[in-house]
Amino acid sequence: MSEILRRVQALVNRGEYRVSQHGYRELLADDIVAKDVLASVGAAVIVEEYADTRKEPSVLVLQRDREGLPVHVMWGIPKAEGTPAVLVTAYRPAPDRWSHDFMNRKK
Repeated sequence: MSEILRRVQALVNRGEYRVSQHGYRELLADDIVAKDVLASVGAAVIVEEYADTRKEPSVLVLQRDREGLPVHVMWGIPKAEGTPAVLVTAYRPAPDRWSHDFMNRKK
């Protein structure tokens, strides 16, 4: 498991998280319930990891909502403070842009 994802999961479980302004807009745009994303972070599966980004290490993960539908969520952790976990964005992956399991981008 990714160290970044493990840290995100621990922070969310402790209630140390926030949703970015962009994250709120994207949740609303794709009719995703924030509670579903928070509840399913424990079962998240890494799609892509960005350990060396300038601002914050982050991961793109596949999660499921309460109806079992796929949701991609980008989580980050501020480098300087190490907390909170930040829900950067979340969206419904488009089948024409992702593999059938939503784990790989189509070329």
